[in-house]
Amino acid sequence: MSRNPKSPAATRSQAIPASIRERSIVLVGLMGSGKSTIGRRLAQRLGMRFADADDEIERAAGMTISDIFARFGEAHFRDGERRVIQRLLTGKPLVLATGGGAFINDDTRALILDSSLCIWLDADIPTLVDRVARRSHRPLLKDRDPGEVLRELAAVRNPIYAEAHVRVSSASTPHEHTVRAIMEAIATCKS
Repeated sequence: MSRNPKSPAATRSQAIPASIRERSIVLVGLMGSGKSTIGRRLAQRLGMRFADADDEIERAAGMTISDIFARFGEAHFRDGERRVIQRLLTGKPLVLATGGGAFINDDTRALILDSSLCIWLDADIPTLVDRVARRSHRPLLKDRDPGEVLRELAAVRNPIYAEAHVRVSSASTPHEHTVRAIMEAIATCKS
């Protein structure tokens, strides 16, 4: 099936530099920053495949992330996460949503920075708390105050997320605004 060259999707993706379209785009950020939701929309806009690293990890392990954490611990999970991300980034370019802690691992971060365009979705704590309250599957929040956990994580992780090639605000506005901001950022990106 060929694309209509005048279609909005074709026009938008043509505005993206070829050097960017030939690389995977990896979204990083704290839980609740919108990596999966925004990633799906961004992939659709760019005509690229989308993958969620957490879903791929669960598929590869045959168990949920919560079960992996409970049974084997975080170190085991992070090793599997790195291997899954490496496999995904060696294939055809895609938009990849990572788990909140993936980019914190030195080896995973080096892999992402070297082989993709890395975008940090940065959101304020109230927005993150509102978003994570809608789902109950996050092991790091189990039996803890989400605001407290997210403030602690932000203090440690935000300086590391700042190593991403691009930083985009993921505010409490509709996700389409964030997708548009990413499209604008990557259209002028030199990485």
